[in-house]
Amino acid sequence: MKMKYFLLIVALASTGIYSITTSRLLNPSQDEIAKSVERGKEVYTAQCMSCHQPNGEGLSGVFPPLAGSDHLTKDQEKSISIILKGQNEEITVNGIKYSVPMAAMNSLTDQQIADVLNYMGHSWGNQFNTVTPAQVKSKRD
Repeated sequence: MKMKYFLLIVALASTGIYSITTSRLLNPSQDEIAKSVERGKEVYTAQCMSCHQPNGEGLSGVFPPLAGSDHLTKDQEKSISIILKGQNEEITVNGIKYSVPMAAMNSLTDQQIADVLNYMGHSWGNQFNTVTPAQVKSKRD
């Protein structure tokens, strides 16, 4: 049975289907990124906007900004973990300390978390590498 799967993978790889699929998962197209950002805007509006505000500027000293945030863009893996597991420790964002806890949002799907991070990472002047659901899943496990 294992040989059958091996041969199938070899056949797919030789046709390029496997490499195209793998490449699309790791390197989404501009169209896929745009769709993710649009879906992420919906997640942001429903889940994040009440604290971080419509423009991502947060509330100084209470809720940290996401717009132009050195903390958000510094460590993508940490940003994924904060959404999945919440934030209970004091952080410094753009030179201002914040200590209000953030609840875990692990009820969101891997796709929703990737999408909302892609929205934040491509909005308000931020430049963030695209997040994939597979990256979120690896932090969830």
